[in-house]
Amino acid sequence: MGASDGRMGQPSQAAHAMPTSRITPSTKPGRQAIVFLHGIGGAARGWAPQVEAFDNAGFQTVPLDLPGYGVRPAVESMTFEDVAADVEAVIDRGQLQRPILVGHSMGGMIAQTLLRRRPDGYRAAVLIGTSPAFGNPEGDFQKQFVAARLKPLESGKTMPELAGEIVDGMMGPSPDPKGRALAIDLMSATPAPTYRAAVLCLVSFDERANLPSIRCPVLCLVGEHDRNAPPQMMERMAAKIPGARYMCLRGIGHLPNLESPHAFNSAILDFLTSPSVAKA
Repeated sequence: MGASDGRMGQPSQAAHAMPTSRITPSTKPGRQAIVFLHGIGGAARGWAPQVEAFDNAGFQTVPLDLPGYGVRPAVESMTFEDVAADVEAVIDRGQLQRPILVGHSMGGMIAQTLLRRRPDGYRAAVLIGTSPAFGNPEGDFQKQFVAARLKPLESGKTMPELAGEIVDGMMGPSPDPKGRALAIDLMSATPAPTYRAAVLCLVSFDERANLPSIRCPVLCLVGEHDRNAPPQMMERMAAKIPGARYMCLRGIGHLPNLESPHAFNSAILDFLTSPSVAKA
């Protein structure tokens, strides 16, 4: 959860540990694998509304706890390269053949990093509420962003105290109540050091140069009321990726998989069963 405003170190402590999940991934042979990558304040269990639907549609679902999240220990620092290597480790150990990437927010940035590192390694990608860059880490906006996000923690607030306000600031006007409750629970459970490390990592992101080189089918998916990754920005991003499809979900904010699971699942399943993905 939590991405950018729409503008374009040290290794993590768990950089090479195998990602784990509170949701048991399906392991049925011969199924196309989908690797789900959450954002800041998420975890593997945040994809619970998707796992049953995608399993029933014939896919092998692989939702991950990224370093510092879910059942994994907190981290003090992270980089996109280290987190990408962490995801590649689970892909390699699981012998997942050209999996599909589904990345939300910061997870969408990790997906872009993976697409650069292994250009032919993925059958398709869904980039949700994300951006191709955050800008210059030394820029005034970026410094203000980091300060604003971390100030409540530095003043003594806890993640459970902040979770409701953070989540409500990201969601659209009428989110699914169960989805909102799960989002708040996920944010509350995020260790403060991991949240801090993710915010600092976020402002280093820039994959703009690689967009024209992406080789697999891509869906850029965004909510109409997403203020972190505005629809106009994601539409411009899609235009820079060869053959990419762009879709805006009406009435939804930055957490579409939890705000409106049915609409979210339908949009992605429609893309994954399209001719462009079928022949990829």
